[in-house]
Amino acid sequence: MQQVMVNCNEMEWQPARSYPQGTFSKILRDDHGKKTILLKIPAGFKMEAHTHTSTEQHYILEGKYEIEGIEYGPGTYQLIPPGFTHGPFTSEKGAVLFVVWDAQ
Repeated sequence: MQQVMVNCNEMEWQPARSYPQGTFSKILRDDHGKKTILLKIPAGFKMEAHTHTSTEQHYILEGKYEIEGIEYGPGTYQLIPPGFTHGPFTSEKGAVLFVVWDAQ
């Protein structure tokens, strides 16, 4: 493993593939199935429930999102094990999340 150092403030937000339109990301690490991003979800965001083959982690930095009728805000951490169905996700006003996927 190599040391990685990036200044997120110097990175541009890019359209986030595999997410609803209007969602943007800054890719901090993408290394053989291990991925770390900042994810910016727009106001009115909606994403259906889904699963992954690897562990996924969310940490809310700004804003709020809702899962199954419960709203979560800044400082909330979520660990989603492989194969666990999570969502649907919605966000009335948008949010910024720190997201990590472990290798499969």
